[in-house]
Amino acid sequence: MDRRQFTTLGAASLGNLLTRRLWAEQVRAAASPDKFYFALVADTHIIDNFYVKGSENGVEDNESILVTTPRLTSARDLINSLDPAIEQVFLIGDYFHNYPSTDYDFYFKNTTRLDNAKAITDGFKMPVHLGFGNHDYDVRHVPREMSHRLFKAKFNAEPYSVVDYKGYKFIHLNNFLGTTQDRNSADFNPSIGSLGEEQLHWFEAQLQQHKPTFVFIHYPLVQDRPTEFADYGLYPLLKKYQSNIQLVISGHVHKWIDYGHTFGPQHYTMAATRYDPNAYMLLEVDTRHATSRFMNIDLVQWDTHYSKPWHAV
Repeated sequence: MDRRQFTTLGAASLGNLLTRRLWAEQVRAAASPDKFYFALVADTHIIDNFYVKGSENGVEDNESILVTTPRLTSARDLINSLDPAIEQVFLIGDYFHNYPSTDYDFYFKNTTRLDNAKAITDGFKMPVHLGFGNHDYDVRHVPREMSHRLFKAKFNAEPYSVVDYKGYKFIHLNNFLGTTQDRNSADFNPSIGSLGEEQLHWFEAQLQQHKPTFVFIHYPLVQDRPTEFADYGLYPLLKKYQSNIQLVISGHVHKWIDYGHTFGPQHYTMAATRYDPNAYMLLEVDTRHATSRFMNIDLVQWDTHYSKPWHAV
């Protein structure tokens, strides 16, 4: 780690000290037994000793990938330290960075980036729920089934999932299960997300319960196929059930973007801890009024990789 990287992480640590104090003041001022708090993290891109240095695109990417571990650790330690406590954490894909081998057994004979990522997130005091990103697959070279087997064996995580918690639904969608992500399909195009028929029906079944819901998906909605079977697909479902979807949050582009209500529900793309240890979302849920609040929204530097430390406000 060079001096500039050390200074950046030192500044983040100072910001964390002040964040803890200000979080306590702000949250306790609105304290209520009807409220709880959760956090979101995206694009952590953890690597290992098999990673080939200098294999990214450009200086910024080559530098940032080498400090993904301390940056995620910094975000984790901040989230752990907050009082009142964060109760759940959701990680919106690109948990680790690519596959060092196409051999399934390799990951059980060696300590890899999958193990490194798990070691960091095992240090969270609260449950961490994983979603899939494009770097958690390698759809050109690694069968999707192998990625699913590894996620189940290493992390006990399914390709898509729901957490029911205190009357709310937290849904991890997977935009890598449709035909655009199938290398044998005529419409194979890894830059476009698609869910596939089974997952779309599952998603609608969750929404039909009409519980207040948060939806997490790795690709921003603008990068996902609107419909997949005639007029049936992600966009129509989001608009049909927008009254009970509180937020849709994605990652992938490593920047904070506010899409407003372009797709029906409020949609944000969040930045990455890969570039900034302050790039996490802290949310308050009011179960009595079925509302939510993005607590650190004023710190976000929109259309950039970065968030300000809380004390800079």
